[in-house]
Amino acid sequence: MNILLCPLSDGGYLYPAIAAGRELRRRGHQVGVLGRSAAAPVAAEAGLPFAAAEDFGGRRAFSAACWGTTGPAQYRATVRAARQAGADLLVTSVLCNGALLAAEALDIPVVVIGLSVHLWNYRTGGDDEPQLGRTRKNRTHACLELYTATREQAGLAGRRPRWPESPLLGDALLLRGDPVLECPGAVLPERVHHVGPLAWEPAADQAELAAVRAQVELSGKPVVYVHLGRFFGGGTPWPRLNATFTDGRFQAVVEQGRSTDPWPAPGADILLVRKPWMGPLIDLAGLVLTNGTSAPVLAALVRGRVLGVSPNGAEQPLLSGACLRAGVAAHIPRAVTPDPSGPLESAWQNDLLRERARELGHRLAAANNPVRAADVIERAAQRSATSRTREKHGYSVHRPGQGGRGEAVGGSATVDTAALGLS
Repeated sequence: MNILLCPLSDGGYLYPAIAAGRELRRRGHQVGVLGRSAAAPVAAEAGLPFAAAEDFGGRRAFSAACWGTTGPAQYRATVRAARQAGADLLVTSVLCNGALLAAEALDIPVVVIGLSVHLWNYRTGGDDEPQLGRTRKNRTHACLELYTATREQAGLAGRRPRWPESPLLGDALLLRGDPVLECPGAVLPERVHHVGPLAWEPAADQAELAAVRAQVELSGKPVVYVHLGRFFGGGTPWPRLNATFTDGRFQAVVEQGRSTDPWPAPGADILLVRKPWMGPLIDLAGLVLTNGTSAPVLAALVRGRVLGVSPNGAEQPLLSGACLRAGVAAHIPRAVTPDPSGPLESAWQNDLLRERARELGHRLAAANNPVRAADVIERAAQRSATSRTREKHGYSVHRPGQGGRGEAVGGSATVDTAALGLS
């Protein structure tokens, strides 16, 4: 097959897609990456061909910060790039409405890589799930409304959707977590599959890592790795961080992530970094403090680290609640308290939390997840091919070297770009 990876270009979305793509390439498939031009060095390190979305009219189309407003541009860029590459299948991210619609317009399958928990309605169950943020029903409704609006802007409103009952899932949705993180008793939609973390990241620069190690050794205090996600109107965490890591027992290595305007206090035991990798930094730490986004949560768990969660908005309350329910995390208040380092101290000393984090981390690490993901992607392509007539499409899907001629999917789909407003 000829597979185009078109996830959001931010590391938390791009890296898991690359993990799956590298396994698919190992199996003999052709795999390329479409994304923002800034992602080109990452794709190059992964050994995958890269196409810049800007060259296809997709400026900012794969930015996580702009996902809600750039669907039409993402759609146009994905259609153009997929046609140029002769793509037979797309692999994209949750929230990529444009890529979903491009697959529909091109009549090719699309597999969606999700977060560590399911965002939308369960097939059944989950009615008694504690709501720390927006309800699943509310989140699902809002996402479907945006998908429908993007569909209209793409000129596809008059066509019957390929997945009318659950269009956000594509032909398959890959969850990077573990069933224990879902609400007990809930049943996931049938096209949703757990595949594990899909862990991959660029190699750490050894000189930069040595500098970080030297800095934390100067303090000698136990290290907490802090990964800041977007604030979503929840207010800056810096007053709490400064209070927690000033004249206390711990020091912090703070990855800015997608946050802005850092202001560590001059006397705080805080080392501020911005790196495209986090694994070696988590290895230095005994606990990970996060807003509750998938990348740091999964990276911490596979290393058996206890989590301190302090969610703001979007999916953060959902994942934080799942980690608290699974017994692998402690809640860290967002407000400054009289004993700001107390919650961290309590979590650090909690042997039961640490045992459960190691247990879940071992299960996640042992999942062999790129293999699972590639299996699901190949099955999605096979199901899609067999659901169409060979007279109409001429598809012939094989894993290279396993039966048949080992050819890529033939009969590349075409689309009238003028009719779809792409010319």
